[in-house]
Amino acid sequence: MSLTFKDIFKEIKKYKKELLLANLVALFAVIISTPVPLLMPLLVDEILLKKPGIIVNSLNSIFTSTHEPYFYVFIILFSVLALRTLFFILNFYQTKLFTIISKNVTYKIRQELLSHISKVSLKDFEFVGTGSITSKLLIDVDTLDDFLGSAISRFVISSLTIIGVGFVLLMIHWQLALFILILNPFVVMLTTKIARKVSKLKKEQNRAYEIFSESLSEALELFTQIKSLNREKKFFSKVIKDAKNMRDNSIKFGYKSDGASRFSFLVFLSGFEVFRAASILVVAYSDLTIGLMLAIFSYLWVMMSPIQEILNIQYAYHNAQISLRRINKIFALHVEEELQKPINPFVDNSTNKITIKNLSFSYDDRKNILKSIDMEIEKGKKIAIIGASGSGKTTLAHLLVGLYPLQEGDILFDDISSKDIGLSLIRENIFLVLQSPQLFNDTIAKNLTFGATVSKEELDFAINIAQLREFIDSLEEGLDTQIGRDGVKLSGGQRQRISIARMVLKNPNIVILDESTSALDVHTELKLFEGLESYLKDKTTIIIAHRLSTIRNADYIYVLEDGVISEEGSSKELLEQEGLFHDYIKGYP
Repeated sequence: MSLTFKDIFKEIKKYKKELLLANLVALFAVIISTPVPLLMPLLVDEILLKKPGIIVNSLNSIFTSTHEPYFYVFIILFSVLALRTLFFILNFYQTKLFTIISKNVTYKIRQELLSHISKVSLKDFEFVGTGSITSKLLIDVDTLDDFLGSAISRFVISSLTIIGVGFVLLMIHWQLALFILILNPFVVMLTTKIARKVSKLKKEQNRAYEIFSESLSEALELFTQIKSLNREKKFFSKVIKDAKNMRDNSIKFGYKSDGASRFSFLVFLSGFEVFRAASILVVAYSDLTIGLMLAIFSYLWVMMSPIQEILNIQYAYHNAQISLRRINKIFALHVEEELQKPINPFVDNSTNKITIKNLSFSYDDRKNILKSIDMEIEKGKKIAIIGASGSGKTTLAHLLVGLYPLQEGDILFDDISSKDIGLSLIRENIFLVLQSPQLFNDTIAKNLTFGATVSKEELDFAINIAQLREFIDSLEEGLDTQIGRDGVKLSGGQRQRISIARMVLKNPNIVILDESTSALDVHTELKLFEGLESYLKDKTTIIIAHRLSTIRNADYIYVLEDGVISEEGSSKELLEQEGLFHDYIKGYP
């Protein structure tokens, strides 16, 4: 998917009622405001130069007599102020309508971005910084919002105002009006070129913000680790350096964009003075009156604001183009394939058989982490996978649970290919308990349920199996205890047991335990596995571990070495081989 301005304006058109009303209000506002600059200057000719015209004659006919000058001035002043107030009210309401439209459109864009991100494959997501995504969702969508707010609001009323003023100027003196109206487009062309140059600075500013956001997020996410290694100076000096770079780019964009805007204004003011000089000459050499000359001056000043608005829209447009390209980088991330008619081997089964055929996998499409893996895991059996760090154990677990799409080979559940099942359906029925589970900055209860609705009996059952009862009962607020960012208030073993309780509450068909008890002491681990024994009795279970006590009860063991299976066999046979597990097993007998 790629988002274009055509798509955006197509979305805007859905608000037909609001658009129609807003444009009618804008049109009415311009009709009201256009004659206003003409009224006071006409009094110069009609009262000061004693040449009664349309205003004096009209008022005399309404009030059936002539009056002192202050009477006409007061009436016109009151009319002008009333019309300007009405224009303000209409303009305010029109802006409100267009703002509602633009905010709804940008909300839809954010909604589509978040929906797309939720479907992005983990492989793509892991190579994109969260700071980069955050800046695009905030800064770049806001830049689009600024453009839309001006494009569909100020552009309409500014354009109508220029048209209205142009019409009045043509009626006053068509030769002078043409001179003014023909020269103005050159101002627009000049400032367009400036806008394009300034947009490049905006791109650099956004990139600097993105880099700062990424380094800041990384430092904050790793704050505990950084603190423990006494590396605060190194990490935060980099963040400060990126902040300085962001400052430098912001300064450059700030003063140069402001300078470009002011230069555009200077060009307009220069034109304004040229037009005023031309008006004086027209009065001197034609029948144009002083009052109408002053009216032209007023209209020139009126034109200044809408023309400046249109010039600013150019800047906003070029900035929005850059932001749109950055936003499309998110839409370019690959999403997981969704099957139209997935086959569900889990629905009528409490557990499943797993078959792995000729499985190979690479993160960077160069070096294979797994190489031609073949496994047969019977329904309800417990198998252990062991191997040195970097041998591919966790990668295999991630593939089994459906976090990455398959590249070569296949994984079958009850002889049905995962390609016919779909990754989301696999994740729904297989639970991976990680060595370092991720936790919310919320209560223990929210971290256990993950937002799902569960009964008290189910919650108690999971807590008891995970050996959390004594710990939770010792807390003053129990399950309502806040655990801090990423569970900072908990020990490693407590975090792992919360993850195991999550698994029990999810009640999956297949369970994968990836070093999920590595932070527990032997006594607690023993009690935990005693609690899990009956629960996992009829579930296909895969255990990845280094402790001999963890894999002793496995039915079958696979040894992974540099991405290939180097040994396999029943646990009894392999455990009797002296020295086989010297490099893989540690801990207690």
